[in-house]
Amino acid sequence: MEEPGFRVLLREAGDRKMEAVRAIRMVTGLSLWNSKLLLDSAPVVVTGPNWLEVADEAARLLEDAGARAAVLCDWCDRTIARGADRMDPAPCKGPWPAEVCRASCPPASP
Repeated sequence: MEEPGFRVLLREAGDRKMEAVRAIRMVTGLSLWNSKLLLDSAPVVVTGPNWLEVADEAARLLEDAGARAAVLCDWCDRTIARGADRMDPAPCKGPWPAEVCRASCPPASP
């Protein structure tokens, strides 16, 4: 079964805007100008679908820079809590079984 993609949503710019712009540049590869425009457009999706670990790291970089960010599941459009315990008690609204939804279940150990 195919893994879902995860997007990073920039919720708020925060107080340290220059640091947030640098973080957006690091995450997206955009120019300084386009990164600032993206920051000023919050709330906005910053990254396209990617692996959960990649999206989680991008959200961490943005939050470390003072911005507020969230990781969204492409399957069910729910926000994934960052960290080890990703359990969300709500049922998955995607077309796939809840037991494979990464928003409902922690990732399988390799």
